[in-house]
Amino acid sequence: MKPYFEISKKVVLDNYNKLLSFADVISYSTKTNQIITKILEKNTDCFFSVHFTNELKHIEDMSRVIFLAQGWNNEEIKSLLALGISRFIVDNEFDLDIVIKYLEQSNVKNKIGLMLRLKLKERTVKTEKCFVFGMKSKVINDRVRQIRTNKLLDGKINMLGVHFHRKTQNMAEWNLKYELSNILEEDVLKMLDILNIGGGIPSKYANVNLNVIPGIINKINDFKDYLHENNIKLMVEPGRFIAGSAGKLITEVIGIHENNIIVNASVYNTNLDALIVPVKLCVKDEYSKEEAQNNKDIKSYTIKGSTPCSFDLFRYRVYLKEVNVGDELIFVNAGAYNFTTDFCDLEKLETKIVEDFGNE
Repeated sequence: MKPYFEISKKVVLDNYNKLLSFADVISYSTKTNQIITKILEKNTDCFFSVHFTNELKHIEDMSRVIFLAQGWNNEEIKSLLALGISRFIVDNEFDLDIVIKYLEQSNVKNKIGLMLRLKLKERTVKTEKCFVFGMKSKVINDRVRQIRTNKLLDGKINMLGVHFHRKTQNMAEWNLKYELSNILEEDVLKMLDILNIGGGIPSKYANVNLNVIPGIINKINDFKDYLHENNIKLMVEPGRFIAGSAGKLITEVIGIHENNIIVNASVYNTNLDALIVPVKLCVKDEYSKEEAQNNKDIKSYTIKGSTPCSFDLFRYRVYLKEVNVGDELIFVNAGAYNFTTDFCDLEKLETKIVEDFGNE
């Protein structure tokens, strides 16, 4: 058999509906999985956060797009507006100046929504290898005031907001009310219509502690109440939370030596997250270390991908009952960021959409 992905429409929609309980507006981050974009557009009122015009081919209704600007020019702004896109997120002053000048000098037919991305310090050991997007708090406060008092923009902006983004699996960064109340000045807060907390809602992986999620949800709810007191809507921008548990990766065991399992897929064409984030996919029917210690039928395995690269590793250690060549090995929570590379000329895997995963 060839390896393939399976996406459950039911799980996608269930995950989306869970978000409705603590957010006023939901915008799915389309870069997470474009197949899920199409499911959400057809079955929900979801908006879509888009970074590149290439991605627009996956969306029919451009009025539901929130476009994140990067290296803008007048022609790009004009073409996006002509498509019917009217909501934008800007993460630097260079791009902000371009869009403000364009609006000042143009007769915009449809009012636009504009969010300014705020730079927040990320308390993580990996921060030094990541670019931190956004503008400093003083810039955000000053530019919100300038926009609200700019008479040349009267009647051209119908929604003004602030956007920031927490990395999804960074569990420690959720004191939203405390942080924002100390960053956004009181008069600026009253000028805002919406606040977008980005993604950041965790999804289940083998190396993620899900016990913290209820606490995170409680903090988001507290933050929403705080925003509502100031007549501000809360937007969330999840990708991984919606897509992750909606996908499976089905592979076949093609070799076993010692305690090493080789499958007929690679992290390079299924799960680059294992190298980048890194998060490790759970395996269907895996056991805990404690369960393995009390059951001689459970063994410790390493699951290796099919390429000659030593980094091509799905799981360094996983506890399973005896595995044999030819067995199906299924990775769960595999629906997010399952993009591919052309390393070793690996092929892109087929994705099958099912109504539900069935009884498991």
